Amino acid sequence: MNFILSYMILSLATAFLAFSAHTVYAEKNMHDSKPIEIVQQGSFAAGGTIIHEKGTYDESHALSPEGQEKHVDHGYVFYQIPKNARKNALLFLHGAGQSGAGFETTPDGREGFQTIFLRKGYKVYLMDQPRRGRAGSSGIEGKITPTADEALWFDIFRFGHYPHYFENVQIPQGEEAENQFWRKVTPNTGAFDPKLTASVLSDAVDRAGDTILVTHSQGGSPGWLAAIKNNKIKGIIALEPGVGFVFPEVEVPPPLESSSPFGPLKGVAVSERDFERLTQIPILMIFGDNIPEMPSPHGGEDNWRVRLKEARLMADTINRHGGDARVLHLPDIGIYGNTHFLFEDKNNEEIAEIMDRWIEEKGLGN
Repeated sequence: MNFILSYMILSLATAFLAFSAHTVYAEKNMHDSKPIEIVQQGSFAAGGTIIHEKGTYDESHALSPEGQEKHVDHGYVFYQIPKNARKNALLFLHGAGQSGAGFETTPDGREGFQTIFLRKGYKVYLMDQPRRGRAGSSGIEGKITPTADEALWFDIFRFGHYPHYFENVQIPQGEEAENQFWRKVTPNTGAFDPKLTASVLSDAVDRAGDTILVTHSQGGSPGWLAAIKNNKIKGIIALEPGVGFVFPEVEVPPPLESSSPFGPLKGVAVSERDFERLTQIPILMIFGDNIPEMPSPHGGEDNWRVRLKEARLMADTINRHGGDARVLHLPDIGIYGNTHFLFEDKNNEEIAEIMDRWIEEKGLGN
């Protein structure tokens, strides 16, 4: 039985419990769960470069950069390995304005994907991309301006139309949950560079071993590029990929016009040989709710209309070249209210179960 059909049957069987299940999710406290036995954990820097300044270091002029070095443009990775872990690791890469912290716990204090997947027996690696979070040492100059922009992102993340939430929205609400969510936002210390991030991500995979990438939003772009260069990446789950959809050079679709504040969405050309690599691994792209089918004047929603469309175009292209890519729009299987932050929504355990079932179906869960 294929993935979509099997999950639709499961959804129908449990639909009448949806309200009570969501209540359980909202009330569940991490201290109520059984302990997880961790046999190894740690952190490391992945990739990066070194700036070498000419000249000779002089202690009497220690503030001068002459003759000194600076380690920059690496990623930060924290990992945990549970007892009797599965072979393939899960490596999580965040999106714009985020860090690996987003996968640790939810805004209302429930278990995040880090812990949920440890409980499922996976080795879990959380990465902060270069020039972000705990990997903030940038090799280029950057400017951080404290611009008030949370209303913009409220709409882009499809929480609702600021300041009003959508009626069925799954993101935790309330003053403290909102406070915790917005305080996870962290700035770039230098410009986002998908090729640099892909290189660092590939180095992290080399340390982790055989890996299933779980990317979010902006992280989708370096995820595709890393998979092209590293055959230890055995599959990709892209949670609402937002930029950098890749196509063979002669098959890039025209830009998709949108009322999004970010303007038209453009595909990225790669060589046919590089694109072929994406046909050799299973790919699942998951999108949440409140994404219009037709053009909308609401830029936050229309932003995701074109991204869902581009994801389908990319999946169709992969499959036409003999690959295995699927786009799952959650309302199509009866799951509603999910935002851009599927892993922080109130039904994040339900989303994790979908991912786990797909991994098993593709033979990657052993």
